[in-house]
Amino acid sequence: METRVHAGYDDGLRIVDPETGSVSLRLADRAIECLSVTPVSDADAETPEAEGDNAAARVLVGTFDAGLFRSTDGGESFERVAVDTLGPGGSGPRAVTAVATSPHDPAVVWIGTEPSRVYRSTDGGVTAERVGGLTEVPSASEWSFPPRPDTHHVRWIEPCPADPDRWFVGVEAGALVVTSDGGKTWVDRPEGSRRDNHALATHPDAPDRVYAAAGDGFAESDDRGDSWRVVGREAGLDHGYVWGLAVDPDDPETALVSAASGAMAAHRRGEAYLYRRSASDSGSRFERLDDRGIPTGEGTYRAVIASGRTDGTVWAVHNVGLYRTRDAGGSFERIPADLPASPARALAVN
Repeated sequence: METRVHAGYDDGLRIVDPETGSVSLRLADRAIECLSVTPVSDADAETPEAEGDNAAARVLVGTFDAGLFRSTDGGESFERVAVDTLGPGGSGPRAVTAVATSPHDPAVVWIGTEPSRVYRSTDGGVTAERVGGLTEVPSASEWSFPPRPDTHHVRWIEPCPADPDRWFVGVEAGALVVTSDGGKTWVDRPEGSRRDNHALATHPDAPDRVYAAAGDGFAESDDRGDSWRVVGREAGLDHGYVWGLAVDPDDPETALVSAASGAMAAHRRGEAYLYRRSASDSGSRFERLDDRGIPTGEGTYRAVIASGRTDGTVWAVHNVGLYRTRDAGGSFERIPADLPASPARALAVN
């Protein structure tokens, strides 16, 4: 299956062929919030129609105003799914702000919304039921999101690569919460965890590790989210508002993040940077990725970053374009794709 890059914007989904630079627009005029792309080799257990030479990835797209959409032909066509619970006419919220597929069973999909709720699907997103208990954790009364003071949302959901019942949920803004039993019970704000979570990541070669990019810093856990340590300025990360996050597919010690001095610089003023965290003889350190072939600093907004699934690349997209690195940030090349000159909301690669 050929590589396709899926980038979500406020006005629709762009699907990019990185070899030709061609761009297809899907779900036009929908505000895209989140993406999950599952290769057919994983998804065909629950999508029997995706077979043979015409097989393509399953794409799940969360929108801010119309719930969840699904494609089983790599994004050629979409249908709205989970209609009884999500979006217009459903019993739950319209805004789907996070979506994640289990690496253990591609039929299992977890979905997060605004206001903060979690839903589970066991049929690849066709239907979904609410997972209870999330809003009953002690910190829930403190969750909020400016400039809408009475709202908050699940910004990210990450599955544990070693335990199908363990999931990590990042609420923007308010908490990281963890379940070890598929949502029956929740651990609220584990020691050292961040409050303003933007992205979480795991790596199959380091199954106990979890990475967090947040407005209040970058943090890691080595015990599956039970406790966290903040890695910041003392380790070279001079910008503390962290947004994008991806881990090198070939090396769990290496992670790339986008960061700025604060929310205004990241989202409105336009002054954001890229950093690489890697291990060395002196310990785990960040280095700022200046002059690597991708614009950073003044005039650039926070990048969304995603790991490639098949060829070891890492991808980044911001208002200046789409870029990829084949050496974990050593150098970037620009993909000649005609994309909006505005920040992307989500990025996924098959």
